[in-house]
Amino acid sequence: MTDIDPILARLLRDLRASRVTLRQDLPGDYAFPVTHEALADGVSSLLRERTVDLRNQPVVRELLQGRQVVQPDCVAAFDDPAFQRMLETYGGLSAQIVTPVFVGEGLAAILSLHELGAPRGWTERDAAACTQAAARLGAFL
Repeated sequence: MTDIDPILARLLRDLRASRVTLRQDLPGDYAFPVTHEALADGVSSLLRERTVDLRNQPVVRELLQGRQVVQPDCVAAFDDPAFQRMLETYGGLSAQIVTPVFVGEGLAAILSLHELGAPRGWTERDAAACTQAAARLGAFL
């Protein structure tokens, strides 16, 4: 267990999510593979998932602009075919909060909070908890 794992586990528990992932921009790998995750019971892992290339995902374009993405209903969020395939690949991803983790000026990692199975209304407090977790994670990267 690294210092990163307890941050993800706490976010999963406190916000009662299905999955929390940290994707890091690693040299020589495809864009932003999952390097750490916390899972609710019965939720599948994304650690070995390598079919989704985040470079062509609309959410990443928002993150690169420094914006957090809060989606209460992912299916309705973007018509983009690559985005819709990603939702399926990720086990029926229904709602998410995706937060950039910057180190210096660069996007070093992506923190994602997932809800599977049904849309979910996120609160400002939920989004703030993700922003705070991303700031703590940035200290380890």
